[in-house]
Amino acid sequence: MTFPKHVRIVEVGPRDGLQNEAAAVPTVDKAAFVELLASAGLPVVEVSAFVSPARVPRMAEAGAVFRRIARKQGVKYTALVPNMKGLERAVEAGADEVAVFAASSETFSQRNINQGIEESLEEYRRVCGAAAMAGIAVRGYLSTCFGCPYEGPVPASRVVQLSERLLELGVYEVAVSDTIGVAHPGQVRSLLQHVVATLGTERVALHFHDTRGMALANVLAALPFGISRFDASAGGLGGCPFAPGASGNLATEDL
Repeated sequence: MTFPKHVRIVEVGPRDGLQNEAAAVPTVDKAAFVELLASAGLPVVEVSAFVSPARVPRMAEAGAVFRRIARKQGVKYTALVPNMKGLERAVEAGADEVAVFAASSETFSQRNINQGIEESLEEYRRVCGAAAMAGIAVRGYLSTCFGCPYEGPVPASRVVQLSERLLELGVYEVAVSDTIGVAHPGQVRSLLQHVVATLGTERVALHFHDTRGMALANVLAALPFGISRFDASAGGLGGCPFAPGASGNLATEDL
């Protein structure tokens, strides 16, 4: 095991960071936030989510944010999409790339997107196919890999199996996610032994929340496995509206 020479940061602050904020952030300020992050040198910025405004009202103006951004050459501006309708809106808005999100917990999947795991994967099969036709790459998130707020611990075998299925659908990498921030370094090492043995490292990213102050320690535990792709959020902003107890993401500046 050797540490990677470089890491790639996917900045999720404008989406994952702001989606659960109590106060609405004006569109002009969201666009300015994205522009500042790009100017700071971040190569990938997840701008927003094309989701139901009734369920996630803070993302209601996703298209307007995309249209307002003054884009910087070399930066990818991405969006989260839950279905074909979301993909169509993202393509129309000019997203460079999209991400889909499955869960490793059946209950969390139902609470988060009102679909079971199998139903969501079938939808993502269509999304990946349509995105490929449009020339847009698709990233995959797999939620609750280190624990579910409703079901508790999640078997490593399930994380590996669902990661494989997402890759088979056409996503180029899977962000193995600690949605509620319960992971610790020992658990990270244990899960990665299974994940890396099956999937390797080139198509695996990690997404940590910092609920218990362990996010940075978890990154350190992952580096010797050769994992070099991490999600982070400026200022540690974040949380999940469908994951009780989840606090902010790993702070970009700490990473």
